[in-house]
Amino acid sequence: MNATTITTWTLSPILALMTLLFILRIVLTWYSQANLKRLPFIIVAWPTEPFLIPLRKLVPPLGGVDITPVIWVGIFSLLREILLGQQGLITMLTRLQ
Repeated sequence: MNATTITTWTLSPILALMTLLFILRIVLTWYSQANLKRLPFIIVAWPTEPFLIPLRKLVPPLGGVDITPVIWVGIFSLLREILLGQQGLITMLTRLQ
């Protein structure tokens, strides 16, 4: 087992999990009564909030809707495709070895 295989096995689930958490975060924005400081919502809020805080300073809400989770879904999906997709950088490195 080489370093690129280990990187693929660790990076793929992390990027998939973060994408899923941000999709859940998008769903939670539809329910303003959800308290993000209590279980089970804190499970989604705790790992995503550090990413959302700096982006909220750059991107204001559109029509009162926070779109920053949507932006992060796009970023993590793009990263996963660039690194681990069929023509991804890490995938191509794995094929070379």
